[in-house]
Amino acid sequence: MILSNISTPLLGLVDTAVLGHLDSERYLAAVALGGLIFSFIFWGFGFLRMGTTGLTAQAIGQNNRLEVNAVVLRALSLALIIAAFVLLLQNWIEQFGFWLIEGNPQVEGFARQYFAIRIWSTPATLSLYVLLGWFLGQQRVKIPLLVVLITNLTNIGLDVLFVYHFNMQVAGVALASLIAEYTGLIVALLIAGRALIREKTRRSWRDIFCLSKFKAMLLINSHIFIRTWCLIFSFAFFTYQGAKMGDLVLAANTLLLNFQSFMAYALDGFAHASEVLVGKAVGAKNRLAYKQVVLTAALWSLIVAMMFAGIYSFFGRYIIDSLTGLIQVREIAYGYLPWLVAMPLVSFGCYLFDGVFVGAMLTRQMRNTMVFSLFAVFFPVWYFTQTMANQGLWLAMLMFMLARSVSMAIVFSRRGFAI
Repeated sequence: MILSNISTPLLGLVDTAVLGHLDSERYLAAVALGGLIFSFIFWGFGFLRMGTTGLTAQAIGQNNRLEVNAVVLRALSLALIIAAFVLLLQNWIEQFGFWLIEGNPQVEGFARQYFAIRIWSTPATLSLYVLLGWFLGQQRVKIPLLVVLITNLTNIGLDVLFVYHFNMQVAGVALASLIAEYTGLIVALLIAGRALIREKTRRSWRDIFCLSKFKAMLLINSHIFIRTWCLIFSFAFFTYQGAKMGDLVLAANTLLLNFQSFMAYALDGFAHASEVLVGKAVGAKNRLAYKQVVLTAALWSLIVAMMFAGIYSFFGRYIIDSLTGLIQVREIAYGYLPWLVAMPLVSFGCYLFDGVFVGAMLTRQMRNTMVFSLFAVFFPVWYFTQTMANQGLWLAMLMFMLARSVSMAIVFSRRGFAI
């Protein structure tokens, strides 16, 4: 699961490296702004993956194969409905998104090119969320790794081809992502289709599209939806405030967020494992297995977090230099490396508990701790440290991650391992 997860931020690193070695920071800043809008769109519907994983794992724990198959079909239906609405509203989303961002006019022009192409990957992206969540829920972890690797290797190859050979710059990065997403979807659908055809359990449309099951799925997903949008909003606000400080600061922050993303996706590997194994234990009402999963995941999450802190401390400058040849961007980024060193140590808990809460279907508590961390910690810290400029922004992000970890730990400690 860790290998599958870290291949995603590796893709972001490649995008950054490809654009970071062009002759202007505007290309990198443009993808940051365009990507910000897609963070809202795609990450905002990340509940499709998380909810599908949790529901599938619990159905596996109950040994209910009919429900395992029904979960993916319900979730795919929901994903396609959402994608259709996004495509129908794309002009409004574009206008509203760039009105909020208020970027440099030249940067915004490139960002709009990126948006106009990338938006058409919405059906593929949302459907992939569902299918990968379904495979994870069944502990078929090699399939997500295969699909994600095929998607990302396709993207990397097309990035280099379109940007360096065809001089397509930002448009090339967007087109590479579009083609890669549909390539990954085709692979995932072929594998899932074969599995469903081989399945011997009885199926009917009434079982699959049961109204009460749909309502339960929507309720669970609504909690995750709110939680995810709060998380996205924190990073969007972070990017927006960085953009107000100039293109160089925006480019430096974008580069450094790749460090955070890489670490987060690696730790999410343990979160995803926790989702599956906790869900299975809860479905089977096995309290001992539940406890063993949480304690083991916590230990390894801490070890990996310490590894990332050490790597960023000793090799952070070399990583920055490899991602961009722009001297001014490098110099700015160096000044914020200490925040990246501290980040894994304060945030590993929130990634761990995300997985535990999803597996146990504690989605309401997950939502509440996120809302608290955003409005009671992140915004107040940012507000009172505005005189520190970008340093204050990074401090607010660090305290936000710490608040998430601590608040979720408190909620879990009060509840214990109840099933």
